[in-house]
Amino acid sequence: MARKAADEIGHQAYWRANVRTLLSLLLVWFLVSFGCGILWVDALNAYSFFGWKLGFWFSQQGSIYTFVVLIFVYVFQMNALDRRFNVDEDR
Repeated sequence: MARKAADEIGHQAYWRANVRTLLSLLLVWFLVSFGCGILWVDALNAYSFFGWKLGFWFSQQGSIYTFVVLIFVYVFQMNALDRRFNVDEDR
């Protein structure tokens, strides 16, 4: 009975850490794609990035690059989280 309670606490902690990771990355994705690409585009256009207005670059390319980077960050963070909670898959 005590083992089951300890496992349940471990699962809850793992799930909380998983959700915290996911929400953090979704917040970054939202701020970059919606914030930089739509809301703050006029302010960002005051700067240039390789000859392109920064707001335009974020709305066309930066959001995509950020999304790809976030995928890799998610993979590395979840692998570390799996090892930390001893739920990683055997390779």
